[in-house]
Amino acid sequence: MQRETTHLEIEPFTILGVCAGLIPYPHHNQSPRNTYQCAMGKQAIGTIAYNQRNRIDTLMYLLTYPEAPMVKSKTIDLIGFDKVPAGQNAMVAVMSYSGYDIEDALILNKASVDRGFGRCHVYRNQKCILKKYANQSFDRIMGPLIDGNTREVIWKHKVLDQDGICSPGERVTNKQVLLNKSMPVVTMSPIETGNKSEQQQQEFQDVPITYKGPVDSYIENVMISSNPEEAFLIKVLLRQTRRPEIGDKFSSRHGQKGVCGLIVQQEDMPFNDLGICPDIIMNPHGFPSRMTVGKLMELLAGKAGLLDGQFHYGTAFGGDKVEDMCQDLIRHGYNYLGKDFFTSGITGDGGLRLGEMERDCLIGYGASMLLLERLMISSDQFEVDVCGECGLLGYSGGCHYCKSSCNVSSLRIPYACKLLFQELQSMNIVPRLKLKNTQNENCQENENNGLKDEGVDLDGKRRD
Repeated sequence: MQRETTHLEIEPFTILGVCAGLIPYPHHNQSPRNTYQCAMGKQAIGTIAYNQRNRIDTLMYLLTYPEAPMVKSKTIDLIGFDKVPAGQNAMVAVMSYSGYDIEDALILNKASVDRGFGRCHVYRNQKCILKKYANQSFDRIMGPLIDGNTREVIWKHKVLDQDGICSPGERVTNKQVLLNKSMPVVTMSPIETGNKSEQQQQEFQDVPITYKGPVDSYIENVMISSNPEEAFLIKVLLRQTRRPEIGDKFSSRHGQKGVCGLIVQQEDMPFNDLGICPDIIMNPHGFPSRMTVGKLMELLAGKAGLLDGQFHYGTAFGGDKVEDMCQDLIRHGYNYLGKDFFTSGITGDGGLRLGEMERDCLIGYGASMLLLERLMISSDQFEVDVCGECGLLGYSGGCHYCKSSCNVSSLRIPYACKLLFQELQSMNIVPRLKLKNTQNENCQENENNGLKDEGVDLDGKRRD
């Protein structure tokens, strides 16, 4: 059989470009989502190069703690993207929380933010050129000014060194001087001005380079060089640290973008039985209409890889199989779908609150036994011993107040009710339970009925 194929791809994933090749399991996503990611992947804050700390750019954003992705692709290995990554691995919980996560908003864990999650550095520069003029005068840098009374450097010049240039490592605030520059008042030559008399002593005026910005910065580096005109060139690199805030944009590698809607204290975040809290809570309504099944597969692969301590691959038209990752989860005692039970950090019961109005509705519909079942039997039903003589709670079948176990009965009440009685007793308020001896009454009634059937009066005499 003659082959009709003339050309063949080396690998199927090579039909994708660099940006699309970074997406894990792109062949399981709706195509517009992959298109969105190709545009947004270029906006990611990450690492730009190995020499990024030595550069002085006009504006540069850097992620403080970049991480190689847990789920890779062959494209990532080929271009070395895991060596200069543009993101972080996050513990993601797909669930609803508080209503602040609607419309693609995300909930962030404050403790994760405190530990450095999503933190970035912003680098800016200030530059100054010391020119040489036609009358042989030139700009100069003066030392810091000293207060005549206190003999200390004035506040505006606090960050300056003895040479008038700011010192690396100093914190600089608004309107403080970075370079104490001064320039000559007259810069033209005597021939140009028409003044052929002898050159008088040169006068200088202060033109300092100051820091302008509402947020304080730190001086990262100072570079002194020269330009092609052989004038001195001074560049100052300034650094700011930014924490994630409400309104900041976050995105996964599947075009699932959203802004931060709320930053929650860790004690209010949901947690599982191991005490693990998520870094991010994402609303589950972001999946059905977007159809990003590849993101679900990445979540599975990331969790399985974390448990085994290895990377997984989500290369297009291939990658690790979902069945294998599910088996890894089962082997470590997790649900094969990656699901887990989480407990609310606010209420602790993981359910919905049944208030007074809901109670009234249930009673109005004649479903009062549902209250008993839901609020006691399925909740905090507790068995206690109660003394029928004094009405106090007993212990182990006996009453410690009456020193007797004759009239002790066993009741089932909510644990919260038993706790209330004990707390009232600690405040010297003694609640007593009045018990109705229904068992003895029933026995007496049955006994009387039997005597009547036999023709015996209640006084014990036989009827004729």
